[in-house]
Amino acid sequence: MDNVLALHHDLAAGTYRHGGYKAFRISDPKPRDIHKATVRDRLLHHALYRQLYPFFDRTFIADSYSCRKGKGTHRAMNRFRSFAAKVSRNHIRTCWVLKCDIKKFFASIDHQTLFDSLATYISDKRIAALVVEVVRSFQTHEATPRGLPLGNLTSQLLVNVYMNEFDQYMEHELKARLYIRYADDFVILSAARPCLAALLPRIADFLRLRLKLNLHPDKVRIATFASGVDFLGWVHFPDHRVLRTSTKRRMFKRMCGPSEATKQSYLGLLKHGNARKLAAHIGVSTRNT
Repeated sequence: MDNVLALHHDLAAGTYRHGGYKAFRISDPKPRDIHKATVRDRLLHHALYRQLYPFFDRTFIADSYSCRKGKGTHRAMNRFRSFAAKVSRNHIRTCWVLKCDIKKFFASIDHQTLFDSLATYISDKRIAALVVEVVRSFQTHEATPRGLPLGNLTSQLLVNVYMNEFDQYMEHELKARLYIRYADDFVILSAARPCLAALLPRIADFLRLRLKLNLHPDKVRIATFASGVDFLGWVHFPDHRVLRTSTKRRMFKRMCGPSEATKQSYLGLLKHGNARKLAAHIGVSTRNT
């Protein structure tokens, strides 16, 4: 309670300063650097999130699915399937999909660009100053302040605010009605491949010039839905979807002496695709451990 009261005093007096981070690395599946703030600072993160999320959520497009209440990966995948059925007229014509990924997304968020975007929404100077303090507590480049820590709750909201301008550009300027974004992954569907190819340079230019972000050169692809589209951990086909190979390998690796929570987590995941054999295999392997 003494610490809570001290935090309250600093906030009321305008003397709050964000502390440092504890850094560690995970591989899930690729290496990721996680930065964990102190309990004191995480209390502030939650307070800011509770105040800002309800307002900002109303400004986001319907087909932005990352870290939003009532959204998530499963709803994004179902929306993707419904879009594909619409374009292909229930799979009787070709559906093309442009799949993109942003390179080093969290590490590339430009602080000043984010502040400029927030300034158009937040009029309360004290709240704005606190957000600036949180953002400036971490950076990945010395010369140009940029980057948000993966471990902060506020980062999840702020990247959606950052990308909201891109979402609006996609819907209102490029008229990409069949567009879905989840964090730094996004897809656009069309019945015509040339239309998607024509959008790609405009997308790359907007991200680079306006948001100082770059598409990942190895993760941009235009393919038919029938050939399989890798999106959000699953490979999607017209009549089914299967677990991505890398996800499957990671799952089997973790099945060596798994906890009941891990087992149930994977069984829950497998319910969202065509993976009955994998689910049965997990049930057998865990009973034999």
